[in-house]
Amino acid sequence: MLRRHFNPSKTQSFFLFGPRGTGKSTLLRSLFLDAPATLWIDLLTEADEDRYGRHPDQLSEVLATDRYRTVVIDEIQKAPKLLDIVHLEIEKRKTRFALTGSSARKLRRAGANLLAGRAISYSLAPLTHLELGNQFDLDTALRFGTLPSCVSFSNEEEVGLYLRSYVKSYLKEEIVAEQIVRNVRPFQDFLEVAAQTNGQIVSYAKIARDVGVDDKTIANYFEILVDTLVGFQLPPFHRSIRKRQKMQSKFYFFDPGVKRALDRTLSIPLQPKTFAFGKAFEHWVILEVHRLNEYSGVDFRFSYMMTKDDAEIDLIIERPGQPDLLIEIKSSDSPQETEVRGLQTFQSDWDRPCEAQMWSNDPVAKKIGDVLCLHWVEGLQNLFPTLPAKFLTP
Repeated sequence: MLRRHFNPSKTQSFFLFGPRGTGKSTLLRSLFLDAPATLWIDLLTEADEDRYGRHPDQLSEVLATDRYRTVVIDEIQKAPKLLDIVHLEIEKRKTRFALTGSSARKLRRAGANLLAGRAISYSLAPLTHLELGNQFDLDTALRFGTLPSCVSFSNEEEVGLYLRSYVKSYLKEEIVAEQIVRNVRPFQDFLEVAAQTNGQIVSYAKIARDVGVDDKTIANYFEILVDTLVGFQLPPFHRSIRKRQKMQSKFYFFDPGVKRALDRTLSIPLQPKTFAFGKAFEHWVILEVHRLNEYSGVDFRFSYMMTKDDAEIDLIIERPGQPDLLIEIKSSDSPQETEVRGLQTFQSDWDRPCEAQMWSNDPVAKKIGDVLCLHWVEGLQNLFPTLPAKFLTP
């Protein structure tokens, strides 16, 4: 089994959130399924959903036998009322709970008890390049992403079939079954358009015209994607959080393969030195930064900047107690001086201490002016130097 960036508390209860297919259940099985005195409840099964969803008090009755010290509940958002019982049992019997979920939205909508700090929250994403180790291949990651099932398939045809099935399952299980939207067809059209504009500044008005709904509906659709952990927003940079909230963000899907399945480009090769390859590479690097930040717990803040003249910084990282980091992301294997001039201008005009870096595919580190040019892997290693020590091998 591949090592994951997951080292849960040995004593505290915890939530493990993440999109479907990221390996939450597999990981918890490796940790708990054969452990003594462990009760496993899988709410994706009809029997467990019927038993505990309809009658959550039955969990207290089962635990009253004192046979279990640990309880694993898979997909807790399918029975949010169970969380009241979980809260009670943590207080009463000091039972340890491991709770997985692929959607925080239903928990919030149902006013679910999120245990008031009695459970730690963890996240699980698709596999990172560190988790894959020697199995990692950049071209494959850009084309098909790194969901664990995709990595296990032996050929591209199987990967494509899985990813197309995955996006259909998302519509069926997350959206239709949970009655998140009333009319699925506009949302389905929205998903394709949103995937086509992945990594671009979001224009609700333009997407609304393409889909045939109003701006508010599009804004709600993006909220659904964030709430169901299918993507995240990269906000524009501004010192004022209030002003930042009024500006337009970029949106990134959580996995390149899912993005390409949604916009129907899975069968199209990605050729190096093309615009499509460059955008896919930028997407991948930003995903890795986002994932490793979650796993490392360093709590960096991310944003982008674009001026009125269309000059842009791909990624700005505000690091507590350290200078801001301005990053330009290029897929080139030999970045040139002309490619860092804009970054140098931003750096000289920055209003507080900052560092400027270009991350690319060039294996040789170099410095152009005040801009440090690094291979993207080395850039990530420098940004998260302690992360490998947190690996857990189940």
